[in-house]
Amino acid sequence: MCGACCQGEGGIVVGPRDLPRLCVHLHMAAESFIALYGYRQNGKIKIRTGPDKCCVFFLPGTGCSVHAAKPDACRAWPFFRGNMVDEGSLAMAKSFCPGINSVIEHDAFVRAGLRYLKKHRLHASDPEHEANALIGVLP
Repeated sequence: MCGACCQGEGGIVVGPRDLPRLCVHLHMAAESFIALYGYRQNGKIKIRTGPDKCCVFFLPGTGCSVHAAKPDACRAWPFFRGNMVDEGSLAMAKSFCPGINSVIEHDAFVRAGLRYLKKHRLHASDPEHEANALIGVLP
């Protein structure tokens, strides 16, 4: 909950399963959510960043203000496709994310990730509307 993964522009993708969950949590209509907190880019809805370049839902010292309803991409971290297929990507993620066991071997990380993603149904198959980091993570 340090927020390192909440920093940076590029936008967290709000997939088709995410939008209704976020709207219920925030008690607002989808178009209102998009107008206030999101933007459309290449057919996808993404969450805005604030002046601090963090996700608008990240509160320093508190963490994610929509934690219970956060997007699947956030729920899946650190088990993104890049970290699952590339040891170098995982090593880089370990260097900034205190939530990743720094001594875990890549094979063990992948096994744990596959279990987690399957259990929570955090894979994606629609590259037009879902987070690329979740496409192709499950065999």
